[in-house]
Parts: sequence; structure tokens; C-alpha cells
Amino acid sequence: MQPENQGQEARPGLVHGVSGLARNAFALFVSRVELAALEMGEVRDNLARLVIVGVLGTIALCFALACWTALVVALCWDAMGWKILLLVAVVYTVLAALILLRARSLLSPDSLSLPATLAELRGDRDALM
Repeated sequence: MQPENQGQEARPGLVHGVSGLARNAFALFVSRVELAALEMGEVRDNLARLVIVGVLGTIALCFALACWTALVVALCWDAMGWKILLLVAVVYTVLAALILLRARSLLSPDSLSLPATLAELRGDRDALM
């Protein structure tokens, strides 16, 4: 009788163990999805701020450049002629390069990524391997 009794106890234990494992795996998956959703919200906010600042800065810069260009060309046309247009073009090219470098520095590696989620997923992978 004992072998039959032990066989019956092993089956519920195995089923219980597998269901517990599945429950824990699902809970782990849900927690990782929640963490990713939280970080995606932060990324969305950072990206929205960057776009708004970029658009407003671009509009203001365009108006300022148009006004200053018209003033400089009007004041210098008699003395320099077409050369003033070349000088203004060079200045604008340097200014555009500086703005591009500043925009790239605003995009730090962690501002638009999911560092905590990726670290947790790496930890999960290492624990499972």
C-alpha cells in the first residue's frame, strides 16, 4: 500500500509545484511589464519636453536670425556688397553646428532608454541561465 500512497502524493505535489512556478513566472512578467510602462512614461515626458523646447527654440531663432540678417545686410550693403551675404552664411553655418552639438548633448544615453527595465531583464536572464 505504501507505493500507491506515495504515487498519489507525488502527483499533487508536482502539479502544485508547476502551478506555483507558473504563477511566479507570470507575476515576474507582470512586474517587468509594469516597470517598462513606468519607464516608457518617463521617456515620453522627456521626449515631449525636448520636442517642445526644440520647436520653440527653432521658431525664436528663425525670427531673430531674419531680423538680424536684414539689419546687417541693410547696414553693410553699400560698403561690402555681396560679400556681406557670404559672411552671414558662414556665421549661420557655424551657429547651426553649435546648435546641433548642443542638441546631441541633451540626448544623454539614459534619457530616452529604459535602464532599470533592461537591468532587471539582464538579472532575470542571468538568474535563469
